[in-house]
Amino acid sequence: MIDWDDVRYFLAVARGGSVRAAAKRLGVNHATVLRRIAQLEESLGAQMFEKLPSGYRLTAAGEEVLDLAHQMEASSHLLETRVFGRDQSARGLLRVTLPPFLATHLLMPDLADFARLHPDIEIEILTTGEVANLTNREADVAVRIVADRKTLPLNLHSLKGPQLFSGVYISRDRLAALSAGKPDPIRWIVIDNHGIPDWAREAEVHTTGAPFRTPDAETQIIAAQQGIGMTKLPCFVGDTDPLLVRVPGTNLPMHGTLWLLTQGETRKTKRVRLFTEFVSRRLAAHAPLLAGLSVSREATVQPSPAR
Repeated sequence: MIDWDDVRYFLAVARGGSVRAAAKRLGVNHATVLRRIAQLEESLGAQMFEKLPSGYRLTAAGEEVLDLAHQMEASSHLLETRVFGRDQSARGLLRVTLPPFLATHLLMPDLADFARLHPDIEIEILTTGEVANLTNREADVAVRIVADRKTLPLNLHSLKGPQLFSGVYISRDRLAALSAGKPDPIRWIVIDNHGIPDWAREAEVHTTGAPFRTPDAETQIIAAQQGIGMTKLPCFVGDTDPLLVRVPGTNLPMHGTLWLLTQGETRKTKRVRLFTEFVSRRLAAHAPLLAGLSVSREATVQPSPAR
């Protein structure tokens, strides 16, 4: 089996007339060219060049190979052009994986804009919460919240986005009722079983009831809206919800940093490049909201001193 890369080196020497010229043309060192030519000669069982004081001259066998090598090169260029042309058109399937909150509470208007700009790109949004394997082509682009940059996969191309902060939120009506002295218990609303979180102990509003747990993010929000208790949410979710308000006395811990991840070859296709560039710009515009800075939603009522 002849290696096309060996043929490329053969053509470079034939055209340049020397190993040095071929190495310069291909951007490799002298030894690499010699090794590739030796590999081709071994595969074909014939010597391709004569080494003369004036340079490298094709042998009779090399002359025969030259014509076929030109045909191989033309076929290779045709194949690359067709495939590259297909992938460089703004069409085809684009799979994007991201956390459900980001899709439903932040980026859906932006995704709608992208869909209108590129009507021939078929968009598939994966919001299962599970990490898709980009190397296995389970998705083309991943938007992930990463707490530690060192955990990013080394085999993926990473584009850093804004930082994401969280806050502790409670129903505006529930906080007003607390201020009026109503003693109804306030539960902490969580999606895991790791015990009482720090924010449930440290706020000016203390949780007094048993926990309320749900594995579903949307249920978590609705539970808070209904006054069941208080919960931790990304600022871009809590700050934009008119039924919720930040719990007095709580800080804004950093949740993580947003990263756009793509696989090496996939990221070169036009639809992926268009999407990552578009979403990167939109995420940058959302940076104040993601950091909890764009909307001041300090509680308009304060809890009563008696708890």
